[in-house]
Amino acid sequence: MPTSSLLAPAPTPARLDLRAHLLAGQAIPAHPLALDASRRLSERYQRALTRYYLASGVGGLAVGVHTTQFAIREHGLYAPVLELAAETADDALRSQGGNSGSRPFVKVAGICGPTAQAIREAETAHRLGYHAGLLSLSAFNNADDDAVLAHCHAIAQILPIIGFYLQPAVGGRTFSYAFWRRFFEIENVVAVKIAPFNRYQTIDVIRACIAAGRDDVALYTGNDDSIVTDLLTRWQFPGEQGQGRVTRQIVGGLLGHWAVWTRRSVALLEEAKAAWKEPVLDPSWLTHAVKVTDANAALFDAANGFAGCIAGIHEILRRQGLLPGIWCLDPREGLSPGQAEEIDRVCQAYPEQTDDAFIEAHRDDWLR
Repeated sequence: MPTSSLLAPAPTPARLDLRAHLLAGQAIPAHPLALDASRRLSERYQRALTRYYLASGVGGLAVGVHTTQFAIREHGLYAPVLELAAETADDALRSQGGNSGSRPFVKVAGICGPTAQAIREAETAHRLGYHAGLLSLSAFNNADDDAVLAHCHAIAQILPIIGFYLQPAVGGRTFSYAFWRRFFEIENVVAVKIAPFNRYQTIDVIRACIAAGRDDVALYTGNDDSIVTDLLTRWQFPGEQGQGRVTRQIVGGLLGHWAVWTRRSVALLEEAKAAWKEPVLDPSWLTHAVKVTDANAALFDAANGFAGCIAGIHEILRRQGLLPGIWCLDPREGLSPGQAEEIDRVCQAYPEQTDDAFIEAHRDDWLR
């Protein structure tokens, strides 16, 4: 495994083999932010969402990420929201026996901003018991690779990091294969969320990971336009220095899409894992892949450049009674024209993808 002379691995909270857990493949939803009509944090609904995710069987949560709204930082909500999610998840795990180690669970904190800000966020996340940081690089969209990698090294000294290839449409940038090859030389990288919504760039990340010999780094999809295809593909590329071909699997998802219909998403991942073991892929998977992508297009507002992606998630949760409304911190954010009708369409077309009955049976308890 590559090492860096500049890096000492950061400690992680007890009772979790972080790398093993991530490599086993987990469904990790990106946690939304529950606001009331005054656009203030609703602790009651925020806790209910966390309880829903735990009851759905997820292997972790990502908090303080894009779906949580980056603006929580401007509103002084970063630490309170992370603390609330961690506390509620820990309570739910204890009720399920998770504190004894029978239910491994990873808490991922979104880390963003320039290096000074990102260091503060990583320190906050570490103090609150988060295991890893999903490292957004949007603040470095005009920086060269050396500057970006220096930033990554600095954060990795505080908290294990999950790389994040974010699509440009929502604030990310394009990175070269050479960048990712160097990124995977950072010892304290434990996973990477691949979300450029671009097949060429997805290949760059996986090929670089294989070339770096990082079989200890878990590959996760964030490509909401290709979730099922990502999970089912056997990615095969040659290693460096004449090594033979190496095959890797995208083992899980860290997704805003999985913040809704979460129980069904957990089942989808388990079904995909079973499909990996089959010698021939059932062709019906390709049809199902299209259904998931079509549903995502409505949720994420692909027709309008993803302008309503957060509001679309909120709308599903509002309809299910898990949010009081679709309010965002930014009053300008909401559903795009026609998006509600598109959500109606996919809900009617693919009822098997929803969690409505499960939520109806348990919602009152989660909202207690």
